[in-house]
Amino acid sequence: MAGLTGAGGIPARMRRDIAPPVIGDLFTCDIFGASPKDDLATMEHPIFSLSTKPDLRVLRYEHNGALIEVTPSVKGRATIFDKDILIFCISQLMAGLNAGREVSRKLQLKAHDLLMATGRDTGGDSYQRLREAFERLVGTRITTNLTTGGIEVTSGFGLIESWEILRKTRGGRMVSVMVTLSDWLFRAVVGRSVLTLSREYFGLRKPLERRVYELARKHCGRQPEWRVSVAVLHKKAGSAAPLRVFRAAIRKMIDEAGLPDYTMSEEPCDVIRFSRNGLVEDESAALPAPFGPEVLDAARALAAGADVYALEAEWRAFWVMSGQPRLTAPDRAFLGWVNARVADRG
Repeated sequence: MAGLTGAGGIPARMRRDIAPPVIGDLFTCDIFGASPKDDLATMEHPIFSLSTKPDLRVLRYEHNGALIEVTPSVKGRATIFDKDILIFCISQLMAGLNAGREVSRKLQLKAHDLLMATGRDTGGDSYQRLREAFERLVGTRITTNLTTGGIEVTSGFGLIESWEILRKTRGGRMVSVMVTLSDWLFRAVVGRSVLTLSREYFGLRKPLERRVYELARKHCGRQPEWRVSVAVLHKKAGSAAPLRVFRAAIRKMIDEAGLPDYTMSEEPCDVIRFSRNGLVEDESAALPAPFGPEVLDAARALAAGADVYALEAEWRAFWVMSGQPRLTAPDRAFLGWVNARVADRG
């Protein structure tokens, strides 16, 4: 595009004027009706357990040469339903960013608001189940191995850093909760490396339905459809079921046709097609769709050993803070930015 030069096609004047988002010490989750948002990294990788029973297995998942290991605590690995807490936090932070508010990875929220926003019951033992979800989230650890310059670097982090009940009722129910998100998740939010989910997502009661919807939302993006083999879908979903059992479950989902936003169908050669139904809301009408595997592979070649999902999030933050200039070729802009970044760091 004419007028776009330098790092990733961003005008030099805009690069000089970039200012980071305003970061505060505490963010209060008080925005009613915030659109549900999910981060791209946990949509891509099978971080969360699909089991309805305590999952004490260590998950090892290899993706494009990078090994991801998810280790549960004695309470079990965080489940796809526990993820509702992260979705609520991400949604509140994104609404705050869009409103020009100060944001922080430390959030204060009301348990009742979280339950209501995620379509959960607010009576009975709901608050106890919420506490158990916090415990699984803080106890689940993620380890990744990356090689840079011939040196393997191993890093580990949690899904959330900490949580604390600030106030209880006389009956012991939590009222106000303080949550500190992991730095990696907060960076994804600030970088707007998120996608909007259908509000019907919280109505999906089967773990596999939620996971398959996430994958459809992530990989379809703004494309009208996405095709994937059953074997690859099985791997991406993180299902512990045998392939034949997984295939049967997918066929049942096709018959029931209950997935929000998408229609599923089976094609020859054991392929599943996801077709988008109408428009799917995006964080911004101008926000580039998530990059496909070809672009990410090219980024890996330019920045050997780097976490390309972190690079994508950083580039998106750079683009947003630059005034969201219109890009005719976002993939070339991203790769140009990666190349310049590598050169700058020698």
